Amino acid sequence: MKLLLDTHTMIWVFSAPHLLSAQARDVISAGENEVFVSVISPWEVAIKRSKRRLPAPDDLGDAVEAHRFQLLPVLLRHTKTIDSLPNHHGDPFDRMLVAQAIIDGLTLVTSDRALRRYPVATLPAS
Repeated sequence: MKLLLDTHTMIWVFSAPHLLSAQARDVISAGENEVFVSVISPWEVAIKRSKRRLPAPDDLGDAVEAHRFQLLPVLLRHTKTIDSLPNHHGDPFDRMLVAQAIIDGLTLVTSDRALRRYPVATLPAS
């Protein structure tokens, strides 16, 4: 299975794994699964931390490497998909994660119920 972690899911993996469901923990840690973190997530964290709206670890890059997660770049094909998405969610970071998951055939691991309204495979994070 190929997984894409929503930003909050990534933070939980690194600093609050007890918030993850047992299923999410098992799937994320299973060696046969590929786990991706979008470059969108550290960007979102940096913006929200600068506004003091999100507590998150300082060493996200180190944590991504330590967990052997793959970094997913934003490509033009991802941005083109945004136009065709219904506006179920106004957060541009989450909309990009949905677009990436759709285009690259990834399962989005999230607790955000609004994201489940998109035509994307999801796995509940909590």
